[in-house]
Order: sequence, then structure tokens, then C-alpha cells
Amino acid sequence: MRGGLWQLGQLVTRRLAHGDKKAVARRCFASEAELKKTVFHDFHVAHGGKMVPFAGWSMPIQYKDSIMDSTINCRQNGSLFDVSHMCGLSLKGKDAAPFLEKLVIADVAGLAPGTGTLTVFTNEKGGAIDDSVITKVTDDHIYLVVNAGCRDKDLAHIEEHMKAFKAKGGDVSWHIHDERSLLALQGPLAAPVLQHLTKEDLSKLYFGEFRVLDINGSQCFLTRTGYTGEDGFEISVPSEHGVDLAKAILEKSEGKIRLTGLGARDSLRLEAGLCLYGNDMEQHITPIEAGLTWAIGKRRRAEGGFLGADVILKQLEEGPSIRRAGFISSGPPPRSHSEIQDEGGKNIGEITSGGFSPCLQKNIAMGYVKSGLHKAGTKVKIIIRGKANDGVVTKMPFVPTKYYKTS
Repeated sequence: MRGGLWQLGQLVTRRLAHGDKKAVARRCFASEAELKKTVFHDFHVAHGGKMVPFAGWSMPIQYKDSIMDSTINCRQNGSLFDVSHMCGLSLKGKDAAPFLEKLVIADVAGLAPGTGTLTVFTNEKGGAIDDSVITKVTDDHIYLVVNAGCRDKDLAHIEEHMKAFKAKGGDVSWHIHDERSLLALQGPLAAPVLQHLTKEDLSKLYFGEFRVLDINGSQCFLTRTGYTGEDGFEISVPSEHGVDLAKAILEKSEGKIRLTGLGARDSLRLEAGLCLYGNDMEQHITPIEAGLTWAIGKRRRAEGGFLGADVILKQLEEGPSIRRAGFISSGPPPRSHSEIQDEGGKNIGEITSGGFSPCLQKNIAMGYVKSGLHKAGTKVKIIIRGKANDGVVTKMPFVPTKYYKTS
């Protein structure tokens, strides 16, 4: 999936318009028989979902509307995404927080019950194994969601360290929530529509907060978060009730909230300046380089204690050699691996994600450049198909975020 889901969506649209389904299958490097399917698969197909392989799953890249229209509708009204390919899991036990703190940069112990944060799993060199949203449900229960493409390596990594931790007397166990499915409801209508389906007062649930509550008659895990820059929720629902919940959300929105695929999800997260693991974050990129210094808890900066802490804390003190930056450019939209040059033609970095912004109607991208050249206003050249195009470093997010926070 390197190169961007938005670009893949455009290819799928063109190929399907010409009836070339075999070409789509070849491009995505998997046969349908090999793919896992979420509980919503038939629901997607019935609603015109164009299914493609993604991280070993058959997932909708888009529906009957275009990726551009879906992106704009999410920001104006709302979108409902199936993100059940992602992996939810719980860590339980009195040592759940100390255990997790050995693997991530967050101050897990410092989280209040019912709150969460974005964090990064690091390796011994300080590089990112994966990013994850973690929530402290109670002092002895941590809920987290990891990326679909990283599931196998993440679970193996956690299990390896858990065995060693428990061998030393640590009290922690885990449960992988394969019995649940995950929906992301995003956009300005997300809260008013979901409010119709629960008695809990959602106006008292703020960005990053978590509740276990009844939604549409089933017990759900609800987190006020998302991957679009809009207000919204991620809803972990028992799989047998998933389709009914999706239908209820769409019905209560009176057609304004639309089923939305991975193509628009990619353009929305890019507009919001959010990283896509595998593109903008990888094993050799540290949280400091990725612009996620804010995710390292104050206590963790002082104490360390996580994998790669020596590298990361040194970067905190001395500064990294490269930094993630946003760009606006002319010409064709930048692509992953497009070279970035200074005005004199010297290589200074590489694009990691790029595309045409449906909301801004201009090219946007992010990538890594040498420190000092990451400041807003710095002029650059972005090389696309051998031609240099004008670009400028721009602050992110490109589109202002609308998270629901306390005033």
C-alpha cells in the first residue's frame, strides 16, 4: 500500500469504469480467496463498495461517489468507516501500565481512568514499530488499537516482552478482541446522530476520552477520536451487532452520513497532517523525527525506561538530523518517494505521502527533510517524473482540526 490509498483509489476508479477488474486484482497483489473479510463485507458490496486488498483484508476503497466527494462530505456532514481490519486488544492486571510503559513512549500511569492518547511502540534503536491509540479504562485495564498491517509483528512483540515480564513476577495478561468489530464515525454530524442511539450524554465525552456504554442495544467501547481531523468516534461493537449499528447510524443521519472507503480516509488524514504507518512512520524513524515529541510524557522524558530511550532522549536534547514537514506544491501531486531538493538542486529529503486535497483544491504532501529546512515558508523543489516542481514548506494540519475539547 506504499504510495498512497488516494492514488490507488484513482486507479481503481479508472479500471472499474472500463470493467477491468482483473487489472485491479493484479495491481493489489492478492486474490480474493486469500483475503480476510470483516463482518461488514456483504454490507459494503450491497452499498456499491469497490473492494480491494488492504493489509490482508478485502476492504472498500470507495463507494458510488468519488473519493473527492466523500472527503468533502465527511467535513460537511459525516462519514462512517469500517475499520474492523485494525486490531483491538486489552491488557489487564495490576502491572498492565508498568508493562506497557516498557514498550511505548506515553505516560500510561499518568493517564486518568477513561482517557487515552496517541503513542508509539519503539524498538531498541528508537524507531517506530507502530503507532497506536491507547486508553486507560481503569488502573488495571488498558485498551489499545494497533494497525492492521502491523498486527502480526505488534502482537509478537508484545507477547515476547510479556513472557519475560511475567517470568519476573509481573501481573499482566491480554485479550485480543477478535469478537468485536470497529466502526469510525467522523464529521460534524457524528455526535448528534450517535446521540439518538445512546442514553449517555455525549456532550460530556471529550476528545481522547473513553466509555463503555450501550449503543443501539449492545455494549460498546466508545472513544472520542478519529483519523480525519474532524470530531468523531471509534466504536468497538460486538460483531454480531455491527451491521445493525451501521444501518441505524445511516438511517438516523437521513442520508447525510455516508459509508466511506479507504481512499477518502487517506485524503482526510493527509489533510489533517496525520501519519500513515508504512509511509510517514517506519522502523527507522523516531517519534522526534516524526514530529511526535508531544506524545512523550514529561515523566518519560525524565526517566526513560522504554525501548530506544537513549536514542530518543538524546534527540530531545540535541535535536534530530531530519524532521517531518508539510508541503504545498505546483504541478502534478507529489507521490511517496518523490525527491525533495533545495532551490539549488541539492537533495534534502523525500516525500512520504502526497495527493490532491479535495478540500483545499491544491497539492499537499508530507515528507522528511534535513533539520533547519523544515520551517514554514522554506522554498523547495519536488521532483516528479524527472521534472522539478515548485513547493513550499507549510504548517500542518493543512485543514484545521475540529476535535471536541473542553473550552
